[in-house]
Amino acid sequence: MSDETTEILRLHAEKTEQGDRPTRESLDALRADGAFALRTPRAYGGAWAGTEAIALRLSELGRACPSSAWIAGTCVTSKNLTTRCLPDEALRSCFADPDALFCGSGVPRARGERTADGVRIDGRWSYVSGCEDATWAGLGLMVDGRFSFAVVPTADLVVERTWHMAGMRGTGSHTLVASGVVVPDAHVRAADPFGGRDLLLYGTTVLAPVVGATWGALDLTGAMFASDRKPFMTAYARMGDSPGARHWLAEAAHLAQRARRTMLAVARAADDDDLPEAEIPRLRMELAEAGRDCRAAVERVMDLHGTGGFATANPLQRFWRDVSVGSRHPHLNPYLGIENYGTALAG
Repeated sequence: MSDETTEILRLHAEKTEQGDRPTRESLDALRADGAFALRTPRAYGGAWAGTEAIALRLSELGRACPSSAWIAGTCVTSKNLTTRCLPDEALRSCFADPDALFCGSGVPRARGERTADGVRIDGRWSYVSGCEDATWAGLGLMVDGRFSFAVVPTADLVVERTWHMAGMRGTGSHTLVASGVVVPDAHVRAADPFGGRDLLLYGTTVLAPVVGATWGALDLTGAMFASDRKPFMTAYARMGDSPGARHWLAEAAHLAQRARRTMLAVARAADDDDLPEAEIPRLRMELAEAGRDCRAAVERVMDLHGTGGFATANPLQRFWRDVSVGSRHPHLNPYLGIENYGTALAG
C-alpha cells in the first residue's frame, strides 16, 4: 500500500464517516492501489492474494480509515464466494473490471424462482457494507429449497439507508432490496455451506480493519507522548514522566501487538491446505479474543487521553467507536466462540 493512499484515506476519514460512505477520493485511491482486486482471480487481471497478505493490507488501511478498510474486506469476501460458486461464463462478466468493488451478504434472506429468462429474485439483505458504491452484489438466497449464491448488478437493486450506527458509520452498511429482479442462470448457483478455512478468511477480513484502527489510536497516543502535554493535576512535565502512564501505554501496545500476532497466525492457518477441521473452532475463538484485545487496548488509550479523547474534533474517538462496533461483528462473537470451542473439546 502506498503512503499516498494512506494519506488520502486519513485526510478523508472524517468526511467518510459524515457521509456514511467513503468519499470519491478514498474509493479512487483504494481502487488505484489494488485494494479491490485482492481476491479477483489472476486469470481476470486480479491479485488473488493469500489471507495473510490480505490481513496485512486491510490492517494498514484500517490504521488510516477503518470504514474504508472494512469495505475492502467485504469486497474480498464477496469475490471469494463469486469465484468459488459461479461458472467461467459468469466470472468473465463479473470480473471484466478486475478492480470493481463488490459488496454482499451470505445470509439467505431472499428467494429465487426459475423462469424462462433466468432466475427471478425477491428479498432483502441488511448490513451490506459498501452497497451504494459497489458494482456487483454477491447475495445468499434460497432456490428450489437449496442455499444458493447470486451475483447481481447493484444498479438493479434498491438501497434502503438503514445504517445508523455509533461506529463504522462510513461503511454504509445499508439494506439491499430485490423486487422481481431477473438475473441470468449462470449468475445463480447452488452453494455448499461455508468451509472452515473460508470462515477463517471471512473472520480475518473483519478483524484486520479493527486491528488497524487500534494501531491508528496508538499512533495518536504516541504523538501525544511526544508532545508537551502532561497528566492533568500533576507535577509531571510530560506524559512520559509518569510511571503509571508509561505502564498504561505499554499495556495498550502489548494488547495491540497480541491482536496483530493472532490475526496473522490465523491468516496463515487459513491458507494451510492441510489444516485439520478440528482446529477451526479454536482459531475462530482466537479471532474473537483478538477483537477483545483491540477493545481493551483502545480503552487504555482513552484513559491516557482523558475526556479530551472524546471530543468530536478528536479523531481518537472515531477509532474508539469503530473498534467498539467492528469488534462485535458475529465473526468475532466471544461467547459463541468459546461455546463452540468447548463443544468441540467435549466431543
